[in-house]
Amino acid sequence: MSGTAIGLIGFACLLLMLVIRVHIALAMLVTGAGIYLVMNHGDANSLLFTLNNLVYARASNYDLAVIPLFILMGQFATHGGLSRALFKAAGALIGHWRGGLAMAATAACAAFGAICGSSLATAATMGQVALPELRENGYSGKLATATLAASGTLGIMIPPSVPLIIYAVLVQESIGKLFMAAVIPGVIAALGYVIVILIQVRRDPSAGPAGPKVPLKEALKAQVRIIPVVLVFIVVIVGIYDGWANPTEAASIGAAACGILAVITGGLRLKGTLLSIYGTAHATGMIFMILIGADLLNSSLALSQMPNELADFVVNSGLSPLLVLFAILGIYVLLGCVMDSLAMILLTIPIFYPMVMGLDFFGMSLQDKSIWFGILSLMVVEIGLVTPPVGMNLYVINKLARDVPLKDTAIGVMPFLASDFARIVLLVFFPILTLALLR
Repeated sequence: MSGTAIGLIGFACLLLMLVIRVHIALAMLVTGAGIYLVMNHGDANSLLFTLNNLVYARASNYDLAVIPLFILMGQFATHGGLSRALFKAAGALIGHWRGGLAMAATAACAAFGAICGSSLATAATMGQVALPELRENGYSGKLATATLAASGTLGIMIPPSVPLIIYAVLVQESIGKLFMAAVIPGVIAALGYVIVILIQVRRDPSAGPAGPKVPLKEALKAQVRIIPVVLVFIVVIVGIYDGWANPTEAASIGAAACGILAVITGGLRLKGTLLSIYGTAHATGMIFMILIGADLLNSSLALSQMPNELADFVVNSGLSPLLVLFAILGIYVLLGCVMDSLAMILLTIPIFYPMVMGLDFFGMSLQDKSIWFGILSLMVVEIGLVTPPVGMNLYVINKLARDVPLKDTAIGVMPFLASDFARIVLLVFFPILTLALLR
């Protein structure tokens, strides 16, 4: 049996394990070990030696230290109450518009994503802050929950983003350039959601009534309170891109600054600090287990030559590069219905990345193509967070709004998904929107 056939059978077994709810890290470890043993005629010693080296290489990778630091930054922001300040600032400016509080929630999710890096944390935290006020002001359950579920995805779209860091490590791309490339698409995403809300409240004014206007003095005070948060974002992103701090150093500065801000303005105390540390350790442990599983799987697939064979097949098939790209993006959307975002990145990039790098898109250089594909991958992974049946953001928000049926929230996010698909098409045909800040 050829190596490609062994790789395809192993990948099919992996998907089967995911369907029966085997944890993604264990499923990848078992599949990788199985393929490796078959390719090496059952040599268990060689497998253990390889696994030992992979674990050491991954755990000692200095670049990955940025992950727990960015997670800690988000944990401090979550437990320190910075999310409330962001929502209040946005609400003070536009809360008196029809649908204004929903738009303020979207803006606050985007701003919180700039110091968090996790969609689930963004959805959960902003849901706790914004949902009571939206319902108090007469917003329909469908619009309120759908807005927060969709806007929560901005947590990974707006840098810093943990999935983007993983992508950068997998393909050996610059984290700073990927972060800068995500800024404009992230802003377009937030604006798209605001337009969806405008359309929704125009069609049904009762779904998002206008709130009371905040006095100018109070509105200005609310904006002043979020200036430190904005400065943290600028220091971290610009510092990484300009090169005066590497990603790990910038993340350390960001985590320390968020911790201090949370203590001074958000009331972070000992309990919140301990919860932040525990949350960081838990999330980091989970991510590293998945990374180790992915490393063994990817090494085994490389041994089988399946990714290279598939890439060569696609490149020599004569198919239009854009047709291949849209097929890949479509597969991501389908996988997003049954798989979490990090698993999708780790499973698919080693297979799809060589395919995309072997095709010509608008005469782009290899690095531009690598960055562009990374942002497109992130956007379709983001869609998976709100697509049933495993759209995690839907369940996070549903737990906070038990009076709103999950079905209503799922139906409510459909216009936001339409905005997502329109954005993907826009960025596919206009790569400059992704690459403009790198020029």
